[in-house]
Amino acid sequence: MHPRIEDYALIGDEQTAALVGTDGSVDWLCLPRFDSGACFARLLGDEENGHWRIAPKDVDGPCTRRAYRPDTLVLDTEWESDEGAIRVTDLMPQRDGAPDVVRVVEGLRGRVTVRSTLRLRFDYGWVVPWMRRVDGHRVAVAGPDAAWFRSEPAVRTWGEDFCTLSEFTVAEGESVAFVLTWHPSHESRPPLVDPWEALRISVEDWQTWSARCRYRGPHRDIVMRSIITLKALTYAPTGGIVAALTTSLPEELGGVRNWDYRYCWLRDSTLTLGAALAAGYHEEAEAWRNWLLRAVAGDPADLQIMYGLGGERRLPECELPWLSGYGGSKPVRIGNGAVNQLQLDVYGEVMDSLSLARTVGMSPRPHMWAVQSALMNWLSENWRQPDEGLWEVRGGRRQFVHSKVMVWVAADRAVRAIEEHPELSGDLAGWRAMRDEVHREVCEQGYDPERNTFTQYYGSADLDASLLLIPRVGFLPPDDPRVVGTVDAVRAELGRGGLVRRYSTEGTTVDGLPGAEGAFLACSFWLADALHMTGRTQEARELFERLVGLANDVGLLAEEYDPAAERHLGNFPQAFSHIGLVHTAFALFDGEEAG
Repeated sequence: MHPRIEDYALIGDEQTAALVGTDGSVDWLCLPRFDSGACFARLLGDEENGHWRIAPKDVDGPCTRRAYRPDTLVLDTEWESDEGAIRVTDLMPQRDGAPDVVRVVEGLRGRVTVRSTLRLRFDYGWVVPWMRRVDGHRVAVAGPDAAWFRSEPAVRTWGEDFCTLSEFTVAEGESVAFVLTWHPSHESRPPLVDPWEALRISVEDWQTWSARCRYRGPHRDIVMRSIITLKALTYAPTGGIVAALTTSLPEELGGVRNWDYRYCWLRDSTLTLGAALAAGYHEEAEAWRNWLLRAVAGDPADLQIMYGLGGERRLPECELPWLSGYGGSKPVRIGNGAVNQLQLDVYGEVMDSLSLARTVGMSPRPHMWAVQSALMNWLSENWRQPDEGLWEVRGGRRQFVHSKVMVWVAADRAVRAIEEHPELSGDLAGWRAMRDEVHREVCEQGYDPERNTFTQYYGSADLDASLLLIPRVGFLPPDDPRVVGTVDAVRAELGRGGLVRRYSTEGTTVDGLPGAEGAFLACSFWLADALHMTGRTQEARELFERLVGLANDVGLLAEEYDPAAERHLGNFPQAFSHIGLVHTAFALFDGEEAG
């Protein structure tokens, strides 16, 4: 039986990351990048698809306790029994060439026999490597992949059933460290990392970085954990931030709503920038801004909703039939076909992000306004088209209200840029007229006066949680009766267990998919923001308390939550959820000191 999604913790080196279960098993790891093939894919299959478990020999179940070391991405997992107690410390050191997974086993009390089971399977659990011994190491090779496995001090290892086993006893004060190192199979072995030195440096580096955070309000630990998680989901060489670590964790257990989120979405751009800047991480915000400028460069008609870690454009979607899927949720997909969709909202998100960058005084980029002008010139000719909308629906294009609101945002930010920066030039009159026309059209065709709410798309009776963003982007003021009515309608009609779904999946074909999904955590944070903006701050704080209470034992959130089953759903950990948490915390508590 699969562990629950929330049973996992994250370790990473800002180029890739791994998921470690409460049972001490690393069940997901893609090497060498977030979007590479997985060498441990038990998460989406079974043990034969690859994993690495370290735990007391006679224990099959979960650990006694676990926690990150304060303000780090270094994970401690402890087991206690009558025989004694051990701690396993997991980390991925900052990379100096090759990626390493370091696992240190320490004896805390008594004497405990520990077992390590390493089952490497490259290419998403498909390829069994050839194992051999070289200079005291176990070396696995298959096609382009090679991995070196060693222990310090050396413990005996042996092969059995196409996996590598180790068994040893640790007493109080003793420790054994394991290191798994990946490299391209055509290259020689990379330099060996000292596991204890790597642990010491990792703790120091993370704590030094975390100390820069300017948030001092309530719930600082979970806000800091969200900020660390966003850092861990950043691909350091380019500054791009992946939406989640995983692919194909289901939005409905046993269903088909399983997507690959190991890419960088433009929809996250303004929210990501805002969260990084609010927390005091200007270098990270600037790196994201620079990634954004590189990714969107080119013909404005070719603007995509998502890109690869380096700005790659082709992300072809395919299925992996040999994986049974998390909890039987098939198909397992890699790549994402939504990359080819038209989503007009991304033009607004890019324009808003670059406007924010200019407002806060990020280092100028001489071509930034040229990119923005080109985007606006294309959008002014094409904004009337229907599109697939923010949620990447596969049920056909519509005139989505959120998309049109974000078109208005694009025009508004372009007009403001010229008004506030005389050195910039563009079609000021034309963009003003476009802004007014879009605003008028949305208010006429996207608003239901009988119910006093904006709707999901023109002529629809359905609602959409993205409508909660209307006051935040400035389309209408928070005290406008239409805004208050929309917030109330979304909460009433899309609410589930006090949380919010993205949209209704009952009796509609808008997303073209069977089945349902859970409450969407980012949208639930948007509701808290909207309640606060409309003067209901106490309700907003109560909702925030409920949301942070959904985080798992180490402070991580998935994409969705099922209030009935009380479990996480969707890809994990989800950047959108953690961005929402950070943004809402600053909106509600910035300037307060934790009691």
